[in-house]
Amino acid sequence: MFDFQHSIFGGGVTIPPDTQVIFVSDMFVEDYVGGAELTSQALIDACPLKLAKVKSKDVSVALLQEHSEKFWVFGNFAQMDMNLIPSIVGNLRYSVLEYDYKYCQARSPEKHQEASGRPCDCANQLSGKMISAFFVGSMGVWWMSDKQKERYLTAFPFLADKSKRTLSSVFDGKTLSLLRSLRLQNAAASRQGWIVLGSESWIKGADDAKKWCEETGKQYEVVWNLPYEQVLRKLATAEGFVYLPKGGDTCPRMVIEAKLLGCKLHVNDNVQHKDESWFATDDLTSIEGYLDAAPAVFWDGIQQMTAYRPTVSGYVTAYNCIDQKYPFRQCIESMLAFCDEVCVVDGGSTDGTFVHLRTWAQHEPKLKVKQVKRDWTSKRHPVFDGMQKAEARAMCSKEFCWQMDSDEVVHEDDAAKVTKMCRAFVPGADVVALPVIEYWGGPDKVRMDVQPWKWRLSRNLPHITHGIPQELRRVDKDGNFYAAEGTDGCDMIHKETGERLPCANFYSQDADNARRFGMMGNLVAQQQYEQWFNQVVSSLPCVFHYSWYDLPRKIRLYRDYWQNHWNALWDKDASDTAENNLMFGVPWKDVTDEMIETRAAEMKAKLGGWIWHRPWDGKATTPHIKCNRTQPKVMQ
Repeated sequence: MFDFQHSIFGGGVTIPPDTQVIFVSDMFVEDYVGGAELTSQALIDACPLKLAKVKSKDVSVALLQEHSEKFWVFGNFAQMDMNLIPSIVGNLRYSVLEYDYKYCQARSPEKHQEASGRPCDCANQLSGKMISAFFVGSMGVWWMSDKQKERYLTAFPFLADKSKRTLSSVFDGKTLSLLRSLRLQNAAASRQGWIVLGSESWIKGADDAKKWCEETGKQYEVVWNLPYEQVLRKLATAEGFVYLPKGGDTCPRMVIEAKLLGCKLHVNDNVQHKDESWFATDDLTSIEGYLDAAPAVFWDGIQQMTAYRPTVSGYVTAYNCIDQKYPFRQCIESMLAFCDEVCVVDGGSTDGTFVHLRTWAQHEPKLKVKQVKRDWTSKRHPVFDGMQKAEARAMCSKEFCWQMDSDEVVHEDDAAKVTKMCRAFVPGADVVALPVIEYWGGPDKVRMDVQPWKWRLSRNLPHITHGIPQELRRVDKDGNFYAAEGTDGCDMIHKETGERLPCANFYSQDADNARRFGMMGNLVAQQQYEQWFNQVVSSLPCVFHYSWYDLPRKIRLYRDYWQNHWNALWDKDASDTAENNLMFGVPWKDVTDEMIETRAAEMKAKLGGWIWHRPWDGKATTPHIKCNRTQPKVMQ
């Protein structure tokens, strides 16, 4: 979310309300006529959308907030406050037009090495990681040359998903016409002398170019600080242009101009576009055609990005949800707010749950339901839970999948966050874990005795399914599967190998340390964890889990189903004895409704959560945290 620690003042920038695209750059052609600025202006002039220009130094939190729904294009942004990058990544739809090597503090790995005497390691430093995160959060990065792109992807392979087309330097139609006209005007003229770019920048290699001319006996003229059109006229009558940059120059505009004006070229391998097929030809008309198409290619891509909305399938399973008082209706309604379809598999409900779902689906086109009946009285029935989730996932047809249980609800304010997260899905990951708000006994307590995350959002890939991980699978004497402890039988696993699928996770070791120390009674750690938790559930899409919200209901379900479920899943003694009843210490058959109500009140008052793999003596207490978020409207 937005970082409100930074200045909210936007330098007096006014952007018309009908603006569709905001183009950010350090400078524009009215400030400085350089290669990057000319390319930016050529794109700006060709924009088919309502566009506003903003200097990077004027970008502020207030400006980002006010125009978060617009599409942003970032060119050079060295003058922008880099502390704004997390706010941009988390809130904007944007694309990057990369002119050089921004991950390097010198904007050139070769210049970095020349200045420091050491190879550039900026890719592994905070500055480089910040830039790569900025690129990852974009909807696409446009390059100036293939070699530039290759160098970036070598340093940051995870950018491959964000890589768009190589544009090269971009020319407007007026400039291309001028270049063609000057070439034709001077076609019969005698060409004399070579042109050297007289830049004082080390990277441009002016001294090496002059040295080459002198060693080869070439007459030359050093050109610098002349009006743009005057430079072109000099190139149109020169024999050649020599340019020997000392480091990678992604797509030097003057090299292209010189070739289109009929100059011979002497360049080195640091001219990174020189061997690309569009340029390495003697057919100047072909080169002009390539350049002429570039603005349309760029804006077609941007318009696709502005129109792109990832599609999401939600899926959930159901079984006798009415009798069990699960908020299954609210669960599905919350998913319908952001999912293109919601797929539900019923396990053979006998309480009217499936009838309700089937009737609902008749007038809700996004709701797909089917029934897969199971024998829930069989000895190894817990394995069906993962199998049902696998069935529901197999019904999903969209790009991404969002998994829920029937006692979980998504807040209405998080619907847009899910869409944004899909747009900028974590590169290299197929599954993302997200926060869970786990209530205990009502809205005032949120559990901290369990890890606050669950795999939730994933790419819809055929190898992803649910079940028992391979290393925890066991087989009983009758040939039936069960599990060793360490799984609930519903993990996301690889369909062929049974391996657990890794997931990208917001949950850090520092957060887990604070949670663990807080559980041991450290009040400072508990406060730190609560602060971290509230920040996370405010910025990321999360799920409200109501399993332990109504404690009397949960205890009855534990008596009637869940204790047997865990015992059968992990092959434990399921006989109804005092030792096996960890809540009461007496056989379940002897537990009355009055005892359940009394124990529920004790648990609500003394506990902030309890994992029922060990008995509770009625005296021990556990801490909890408070969540600042209001409950979803469907649960109010």
